[in-house]
Amino acid sequence: MRHFTTKVLLFALAFCIITVKIFAQNTGEGKISGKIIEAETNQAVPFAAAILLDKRTKATVKIAQTDADGNFILTNLPKGIYTFKASYVGFQTMVRDSVSISEAVKTVDFGTIKMKPAKGNLLSEVKVTAPKTTMQLGIDKKVFSVDQSLVSEGGSASDLLQNVPSVQTDIEGNVSLRGSAGVRVLIDGKPSLIAGGNVAQILQSIPASSIESVELITNPSAKYDAEGQSGIINIVLKKNKKLGFNGSLALSAGNRDNYNANTSLSFQNSKINLYGNYGYRYGNRIGGGYNNIDYINPINPSIPTGFADQLSNSNDLNKSHNLKAGIDYYLAEKSVVSFSTGFNLRNEDENEFLNIDKLGATKNPLELSRRRNVENGDGKSVDLNLDFSQKFKKPKEELTINLGFSQGDNDSFQIYNTNIYNTNGTTVNNLEVQQTDRSSFNRNHNAQLDYTLPVGKSGKIEAGLRSQVRISESSTYADELSPVNGQFNFNYALSNEFNNKDQVHAAYVNYQNQINNFGYQVGLRAEDAALDTRLGAYDINSNLNYIPGRVAYTRIYPSVFLTQKLKGDHQLQLSYSRRVNRPRGWDTNPFLDVSNPLNYRQGNVNLLPEDVHAFEFSHSKFWKKFSLISSVYMRQTNDVIQRIRTEPDANGITITTPQNLTRSINSGLELIGKFDLFKSWNFTANVNLYQSKIKGVPAFGIVENSGFSYNTNLTNNFVLPYGVTLQLRGEYRSREVMAQGIRRAMYGVDAGAKYDLNKKTSLSLNVRDIFASRKWEMQTIGSTSIVDFSRLFGGTQANLTFSYRFGKTDFSFKKTKKSDEQGSRPDEESF
Repeated sequence: MRHFTTKVLLFALAFCIITVKIFAQNTGEGKISGKIIEAETNQAVPFAAAILLDKRTKATVKIAQTDADGNFILTNLPKGIYTFKASYVGFQTMVRDSVSISEAVKTVDFGTIKMKPAKGNLLSEVKVTAPKTTMQLGIDKKVFSVDQSLVSEGGSASDLLQNVPSVQTDIEGNVSLRGSAGVRVLIDGKPSLIAGGNVAQILQSIPASSIESVELITNPSAKYDAEGQSGIINIVLKKNKKLGFNGSLALSAGNRDNYNANTSLSFQNSKINLYGNYGYRYGNRIGGGYNNIDYINPINPSIPTGFADQLSNSNDLNKSHNLKAGIDYYLAEKSVVSFSTGFNLRNEDENEFLNIDKLGATKNPLELSRRRNVENGDGKSVDLNLDFSQKFKKPKEELTINLGFSQGDNDSFQIYNTNIYNTNGTTVNNLEVQQTDRSSFNRNHNAQLDYTLPVGKSGKIEAGLRSQVRISESSTYADELSPVNGQFNFNYALSNEFNNKDQVHAAYVNYQNQINNFGYQVGLRAEDAALDTRLGAYDINSNLNYIPGRVAYTRIYPSVFLTQKLKGDHQLQLSYSRRVNRPRGWDTNPFLDVSNPLNYRQGNVNLLPEDVHAFEFSHSKFWKKFSLISSVYMRQTNDVIQRIRTEPDANGITITTPQNLTRSINSGLELIGKFDLFKSWNFTANVNLYQSKIKGVPAFGIVENSGFSYNTNLTNNFVLPYGVTLQLRGEYRSREVMAQGIRRAMYGVDAGAKYDLNKKTSLSLNVRDIFASRKWEMQTIGSTSIVDFSRLFGGTQANLTFSYRFGKTDFSFKKTKKSDEQGSRPDEESF
């Protein structure tokens, strides 16, 4: 066996060597390199496109991306005559015509290429047939271009986020980053009021096809809002920036009645940029699972219940209209005023069927029932933003002002029908009916001013002010059907009113500079925050009594970033920041949700904000064929918020409530790499290994708990002949510890294919969760009970998408003799 293994290894090694030699013999030996910087500031331009075209056919031969220092290299070039172009948004495209690679000249070094701002503030573009760069790696921010995510087409923003490295979503659509919740989710850099700001419902309401990119900021500086325990996720909606008149249309249809439609239009010239994007989503999600309770040591020995088994099947239909439109107007060469509006209209219908069996210690039936939960909800929201940007003669000096307003309302009606058909083995026919009417109103006001002032050769000062006021009003009215007279009676215990006003006023200053290859940034942010609540509770006589509450605090949030550039495109960064995770309105609303008859849910009006201290050490490296960022991080959270389940009462019912625990510590290692090994295959890999430790809290019966976990995902992209591209993605999430138990391991596989019928039309087919393996499973362990929970994410889902693009990318400028001879465009310049 040992000799056999050795032979296999030797054979594999020989095969690899021969393959590499054959591959090397069939590729060119030419090389083109250079460095791209800004002409005005001499600063490097990272992530610029370096494109090599065949001079005769105009076909793209190779494309590369500059690294963090602006360097690029194009290798394995065959002999020939080429046209080279350097392109980046907001700059003129720099062109070098007739670049020759021959036997005598195999290496061409352009040296430093200075890019100039686009004329008339036009956003320049070069037409490239190669795939768009899907990931831009920076130390403090990672940008993932997701508009080419084949496995997400036809889905929602929640489906799309599952394909972004470092990000995970749970069964309810809540988002976590590097395994930690408390993520700040923004839409176009601002909070959204869709569904009252409920992140899970926001993500379900936005079609994936309307999203252009996702930005991850794992350790934000003092310039950013301090909110968000584990960082910031910014979802950037499509804002078309091509010159002239352009548009696109995408239609999707999937199994289980899932449909999506998205269209966008834009027009831009030297003075204005008009854009609009409309998306419609008809999403039907199925669910199912179990929630089984083992009463190992009942609180009341006289209660004979030993087990409670609950099976569920659900159908959740979401319909939403999402509109974004805006205009950018250039008042002068360096002055831009922008106005944008977003509108969301949504409707949700949910049906859930529950089989609930309460059993004795010997599994004898005590109470068998069937329950149907029906919820109908609708809501709408509008976002308005006015922005002004003023640049000055001094390069990099800029003033920006933003005024934002958003408003939304949400209404839902729930009705619970419970049919008890067996009690202690005897057939009965008892019907219990309860209905609940909820309504909420939300309003946000936001004002922000930011100023950047260059200092010296490479330094700058950033300073700003921000004020945000969020107002929320909600009411809940519950009725129960009387078995005596058959009429609905008001249930004062399950009815209330809850209003809150959340204010945050902040000021920040950042100083940044660089000494040779060493850079540093020191920042300070001060925030004065107050959450005022007013709970209206009904007494036995149905009179409403108000109880005020207030959580107010002033904190300083420092941040420090130290960066060292090394030889060979290496870069190191050490950072620290203090952050906060504020409880939301639904976390503080003490309304009792009884939709699950065995586990009620309730908010906590006394919740304190989490205090977070985050440390991170990162290393980035850009090779010819791949890029890699590795990060070691540690995050300590004081007053950590976790959902705590009480022990069962005499009726076997538990209540889950968010509570402040003492402290948790998360530390780990994350690796993100993008590999372009061959022209027809590239992949992105992400591995996150982390240790979680939660300190014990005797008051809640919680002992100290710790454990090691990891998650990993791999996205493969294949470019095949005849305009066919394939995408295959897999993910795995290991077992993870929680305050009161564990979450079990989970995996999933997705696949997608796209066929370009022509330059404007394409067809895509994808299948998400191929093996129906994405199940959210947990076990909660207490002193008197053990709860096993499992729920399916949504099952296997397939979507077919038709896409059509139209318009032109530039205007028909009048040609001059010079431009005819050089074959260049008005937004291009030779170097």
